Amino acid sequence: MNESSLLFPTGNRTAQSGTGISRGPHPPQPARWCFASSRPYASCFPAWFSCLPSWPIALLAALRIATPLPGAEADTPVLRISETGPHAVVLGSTARPILTSPSEGLWSVATNWTDGWPSGWVHANPEKVERSGDWTIVSGKIELAGGVLQVRDAYRLESDLLRGTRRWTWTGQVPLSRATLSVRWIAPGAAHAKPMMPGIVLYGNPAGEKTGNHAVAVHAGLPGDRTFFEEHRFSAPWTSIEWRDDGATRAAALHTLPSPAFGANQNDQWWTLGLISGSNATELASLSGPTAANHRPSVTKALQGEFLGYPDTWLNLRPGAVVEKTYLLEIVPETQPGNGFRQPLRTAMRLHPAGHLAGLPSYQEILREKYRFALSRWRERGPDSGFEMYPDDIKGTQYVMGWCGQADAAGYAMLALAGRLADSTLLDRGQRSLDGLARSPFNEHGFLLNYDADTGRWKDQDPVSQGQAMESFARAILAGRKMSGVRTAHWEEFLKRACALQADRILQPRWNPRNTAEAFFISPLCQAYTLFGEEAFKRAAVKAAEYYAKRHLDMTEPYWGGTLDANCEDKEGAWAAFQAFLSLYELTRERRYLDWAEHAMDVTLSYTVLWDIDLPAGRLRDHGLKTRGWTIVSAQNQHLDVFGVMYTPELWRMGQYLGRADLQRLAAVMYRSCGQMMDPYGSSGEQIQHTNFAQHGDMSNVFRLRGGYSESWTVFWITAHFLNAAAEFERMGVDLDHVDDARTLAKPGAGKTPAQR
Repeated sequence: MNESSLLFPTGNRTAQSGTGISRGPHPPQPARWCFASSRPYASCFPAWFSCLPSWPIALLAALRIATPLPGAEADTPVLRISETGPHAVVLGSTARPILTSPSEGLWSVATNWTDGWPSGWVHANPEKVERSGDWTIVSGKIELAGGVLQVRDAYRLESDLLRGTRRWTWTGQVPLSRATLSVRWIAPGAAHAKPMMPGIVLYGNPAGEKTGNHAVAVHAGLPGDRTFFEEHRFSAPWTSIEWRDDGATRAAALHTLPSPAFGANQNDQWWTLGLISGSNATELASLSGPTAANHRPSVTKALQGEFLGYPDTWLNLRPGAVVEKTYLLEIVPETQPGNGFRQPLRTAMRLHPAGHLAGLPSYQEILREKYRFALSRWRERGPDSGFEMYPDDIKGTQYVMGWCGQADAAGYAMLALAGRLADSTLLDRGQRSLDGLARSPFNEHGFLLNYDADTGRWKDQDPVSQGQAMESFARAILAGRKMSGVRTAHWEEFLKRACALQADRILQPRWNPRNTAEAFFISPLCQAYTLFGEEAFKRAAVKAAEYYAKRHLDMTEPYWGGTLDANCEDKEGAWAAFQAFLSLYELTRERRYLDWAEHAMDVTLSYTVLWDIDLPAGRLRDHGLKTRGWTIVSAQNQHLDVFGVMYTPELWRMGQYLGRADLQRLAAVMYRSCGQMMDPYGSSGEQIQHTNFAQHGDMSNVFRLRGGYSESWTVFWITAHFLNAAAEFERMGVDLDHVDDARTLAKPGAGKTPAQR
């Protein structure tokens, strides 16, 4: 049975003799794939060359493959282009095809717009194949009602990637209106493939689906699933898929050079990137503007709890217009489940090296300003002194541990940074702040988190904030024990009680956490084991780590639940696991924990912006904001924030363990880049609107959201994370103004990849 590829319907197409062109009206319902053979696709393995036309002009290149990730198959990518029509293009390993051109034609252009999606599709195949230096070039034309659209692809194998540049030239005498250009590649056999759209969709967002698909994009890989988002939304412009086929786990990725769409119908319209799932294939594609999600065309994730329409994103090309789109294809012939995104992530880090510090605020300036702002939140109230979560216009005085308050983290930072900041009063502030927080009452779930200094009452409880606060107390004890005049006894009693309660709960057979949030208990349990020698603390940490590894490493259920204002895949959940696995590695030096930490770290990094996104006129552009190093919040909250600053010390140490200076330079960029946008008071806003998403202000026009900045919500975590991370860097002996001089900067070849260790 022949099956069509995915954007287009199976019927109502006509071929024009001699041109290789086929036409199709409206995009299809779930469609199916036809490999270039009359035999079933599975029978084409292992000798897939025989399934295709003859290949005298084929480009067959052995490439240098980057060191494979755990379980990855180090195979040789092969590009083949058939000598005779229809000049099919296939990229694969020596054993099998991985990506192919669509069956109806290498090139597809839509000439109309129907029901919110491109329609009137016309397809064509190359008429000419030639070589020029390292390039393989195919060219042809698409005959349209108003003239001829000349099309040319140029391919070059670069290391482990295939670079492609597609060029369209409109030769008609009248404008080509309501058009959509496309770059499309089919992964045959990729049924139920799980996508990674970094910062947006993680392996389908199964946790986010539970909130209702009004809140997050969901792509389960079922036939008909179609997801496309604006390139400027991505932390890095790539989309990968992972699937099981012929007993193996495979992956492929499409990377793009992001850009606004030339001839765009809408203001600030960019190219989009995404995928469409079929019954036995998945299509990776880049389109010149259309978006889709959750079975709805022409929508985008614009608000915290809903999608907004994003209509009429076609092109109007004037006569003589030339449009080009550069992309790179990447294949992973075999890997381990849950690892398919990792090689594309490494590739994106190579394509978008974010480790340059030019134009970013200095470490010393950020530290000085955040220290000054922190003192503005200090409330001097005798034994009830501490760091206030909210600004003065919020009624009451509340000291809140963990998550958004981070009063505990500031207490630790005061101790660790007193010397660097040359302020002896900080020791006293840290002492009194932590003394007051250590009075928190306990119940069967742990301790309470929010202290109202006006009423003397405690309230609120959650595992995220408890785990973070326990970590701060452990760090403060380790630092305070070495300092003259710092009294840690009350802190130790508090931490020991909290760890004993959580360890006992975790060690119960019925322990079954809802999400990844309780991974935040693992690091403080490890620290407490070092401090107090309680064997139960270590056993609980090991049990919890093994539980979360089993639950998340294959990405059937990605890390989630590490933040309290969303209920979906988030970087905070990945960070909880990253910190947990790393703490156990540092305690035991067992290899498996470092491997697990690297996996969770990579998921965390998938939320990290690796490029400077071009911004429209607005507050961000006014300041010349550089977006590299900021982090997307979650699948639900699609703005940028400074949260990634919190784990920059851990990234630095991972760079040491893995011999990867790129991680250490990225850690420096993340810290210093997030120091942009500080006002004269040292304050920073919470929400950077790099894409068409907002939570505050006028949100009525989706085309006016991007480039906005919400600075009114200045809860204390925004400041405390900078101080907390600086305290850790101080302990580690790292100065982010002198990265190249750092004694802990990884040397080339000093570390080993997981496959080599």
